[in-house]
Amino acid sequence: MFTGIVQTQAQVAKLQDRDNFRQLTLSVAPEYLQQVALGASIAINGCCLTVVSFTETTVSFDIIDETLRLTNLGALCVGDKVNFERSLKVGDEMGGHYVSGHIHGVGRIVERQQSPDNLALWIEFAPEFAPYVLPKGFISVNGASLTVGQVVGNTFSLHLIPETLRLTNLADADQVNLEFDQQTMTIVNTVERVLAQRGH
Repeated sequence: MFTGIVQTQAQVAKLQDRDNFRQLTLSVAPEYLQQVALGASIAINGCCLTVVSFTETTVSFDIIDETLRLTNLGALCVGDKVNFERSLKVGDEMGGHYVSGHIHGVGRIVERQQSPDNLALWIEFAPEFAPYVLPKGFISVNGASLTVGQVVGNTFSLHLIPETLRLTNLADADQVNLEFDQQTMTIVNTVERVLAQRGH
């Protein structure tokens, strides 16, 4: 479980690709790997990955076919920056919203609107997820817990403050991993199921 509060950006140091498989090695400042262990969960661009090896300044993960299909991790190149968040521990401050690290799909940034104090992004997503995207609702974008601005069809806007831009890779992204709020999905699906049972 994660909060959607990105801690830092890590850099892709090495990639090893095989059929429907990729091993991803990241370089990251040592303070973000303190007390890490094999099998630990870390969110990379919002996707929950399992640590398979590590050093003082690097950490590696195995990525299999389903994760490569649903996320933007298969498009990473050496030198790219990724958003990095260690898993939530008991007693940690809950600054964002509960994020599982289970990506629903990839969104495409279709417009950027820059102003002196913030950046607005418009993101296109698969139409089947439209019932779960609501103005002022939560969404995880490349692992960052954010509030939806406007919704038009199957696009929505985000307004990013300078601190979010500093900590994350959203300013330069073209495609982003999307995790829709699980509570919203549960409520919408339950209401739709009840209404269908009642013949509405």
